[in-house]
Amino acid sequence: MSLMHASSPQARAATSTGQVMRWVLLATLPGIATQAWFFGWGTLINVLSAAGAGVALEALVLRLRSRPLGLTLRDNSALVSGVLLGVSLPPFAPWWLILVGMVAAIVVAKQLFGGLGHNPFNPAMVGYALLLIAFPVPMTQWAAPHGLFGPDASSLGESLGYFLGLASPADAMTGATPLDAFKHKPQAVLASEFWAGEPLPPGTLNAWHSAALAWLAGGALLLFKRIISWHIPLSMLGAMVLIATLMMASDPSHHAGPLFHLLGGAAIFGAFFIATDPVSAATSRKGKLYYGAGIGVLVMVIRSLGTYPDAVAFAVLLMNFAVPFIDYYTQPRTYGHSRPNRGIKVKRIDDDEGAQ
Repeated sequence: MSLMHASSPQARAATSTGQVMRWVLLATLPGIATQAWFFGWGTLINVLSAAGAGVALEALVLRLRSRPLGLTLRDNSALVSGVLLGVSLPPFAPWWLILVGMVAAIVVAKQLFGGLGHNPFNPAMVGYALLLIAFPVPMTQWAAPHGLFGPDASSLGESLGYFLGLASPADAMTGATPLDAFKHKPQAVLASEFWAGEPLPPGTLNAWHSAALAWLAGGALLLFKRIISWHIPLSMLGAMVLIATLMMASDPSHHAGPLFHLLGGAAIFGAFFIATDPVSAATSRKGKLYYGAGIGVLVMVIRSLGTYPDAVAFAVLLMNFAVPFIDYYTQPRTYGHSRPNRGIKVKRIDDDEGAQ
């Protein structure tokens, strides 16, 4: 199986799926390293354990389906799903939480639909959304930015203890994310008063901003290598900026600015690494713009009116539902034809030929 990166009728060399996934994995390294630097060993443990579980579960299901293992495992898609889910989880996540998420991602969202290329939903986000709904307490215990080697940082042994369920992190080791803290501020408290009260552990905003910029660097690599196109990230982030600006202009006392929404959560990570999934995303250029903008709008609506403070996973999954509709109505004009083919015309031609 291969993915083609061609924007014109002229043929180009195909890029194998395994090679594409290796570039995606390489692009995740700045974000993973930055999150580990600020939030500790748990990030690395999550990524490694989720990636290993993803490959093992894929091999198990393929064996049960009597399918060959080598070709499918070499496409690295299960490895990528594990890395993306692992880096999305709180650094103190126990092993069973990661395993449940990977079962939902690989077994349910991917293999039960037929494997790579047949899954209508982003596997990593299916696993994440399930965990967030079913286990809200461990999913909201995000680590305070004590770092890898700081005086208050958890050692590798302590982090492994949290992962194995042998110990629970102290309250001083955990802290709310910026989005979560702002989401649950008292309604009577103005935004300026909220931030003046220093509601987050020291360095939290800097840690999240740095992680977002690291994911942006990885996304830039994917754009440079033409693994992804600019349409989905730009339309998603642009829609978020537009809505956040309008909301802040309407009530600056209770709404955060666009930079807070872009850098305070998973917006940039989602725009470049989640929404651009080539299987579950829209395919035409115009469709990608609609798809990305829809994700951005849903993120802001859920962040403002819903219960969940970040909402990237839910927005992506909701727009995955709309992809067949978007693809149908945004089919590009076929080279050599005067207008796009919506499919129904082919049916009419077939009917006419049958009548003849």
